Amino acid sequence: MSIDRLLKAQKQENLEIVTAILDDGSNPDAEYTIEHHFSSTNFDRLEKAAVDAFKAGFEVNDAEEMELEDGSLIFCFDAIAHHKLEVELLDKACEALLVLAAKQKVDYDGWGTYFIDEDGNEYIDEDDEDDDVDDEEFEEKPLH
Repeated sequence: MSIDRLLKAQKQENLEIVTAILDDGSNPDAEYTIEHHFSSTNFDRLEKAAVDAFKAGFEVNDAEEMELEDGSLIFCFDAIAHHKLEVELLDKACEALLVLAAKQKVDYDGWGTYFIDEDGNEYIDEDDEDDDVDDEEFEEKPLH
């Protein structure tokens, strides 16, 4: 799929995600932690993408190795930004990161964030946690 088609789909997804989060009551005035996800089966390519993301102003976490359901291994990292949950900001970041991913031949897997209540507390979505984690541990518990 071309960058233009990927970007068009990502922009639509950005709008849908932001609308859903804000409709659920998340604080529209808060600064959000936005985690942009990258993956690849090639660690060297992923490492180059991480360096490029860092140079573009993102925080970058250490790459992790994950085993997929079929037993194959991939490497992944997040490029992290902090800003308001605004579609225009997300569209701009996603465009730059999709170009970066194409350049380094890695996968851009979208972005995620956390619900923030009116007091500024972030909450983990229990549905996004691994099945083997005790759900009570994450129930209504702020991250910071």
